[in-house]
Order: sequence, then structure tokens, then C-alpha cells
Amino acid sequence: MQNYKFLNHIVLRNAAVNEPKTGTMALSKQEVARALGISLRTIDRLIALKELPVRRLGRRVLISRASLESFFRNDHPTQIVW
Repeated sequence: MQNYKFLNHIVLRNAAVNEPKTGTMALSKQEVARALGISLRTIDRLIALKELPVRRLGRRVLISRASLESFFRNDHPTQIVW
């Protein structure tokens, strides 16, 4: 659990440094992946598992900053697929 909190701290700090646009309420999947340093596929997996709530506007998939912050506040164990 301690390692998870440490990783959470690093990811949140990294997201703040690489923040795509200041003042936006929602981010695209690409912006979130780039800000967190993870793949788009990982973002898609989190969305499919309903661990990361999204809003859909037409073809666009948007992730609110509140959803992203909520995701990091909770313990979300992700399964590793080999």
C-alpha cells in the first residue's frame, strides 16, 4: 500500500507538470495518457473496466479533472494481463 501511495504522488506530480491546458474542465484520452505517461491502451482499459468515468460528446471521449482526481484518491487495483 505504501508503494501505491508513493506512485500516486509521483503520477499526480507528473500530471501537474505536464498539464496540457490550464483551466479546462475535461481532457481527451490522449491528453490524459500523455500527462500521466501511460499508453492510450491503458486509458482505454481503465475506461472499459469502468474504473475511469468518462463523458461522451459525439465521437469525443472526455475525462473530467474531477474523475481523474477521484481515480487517484481511491485504490484501483488493475489486473495484469499476460
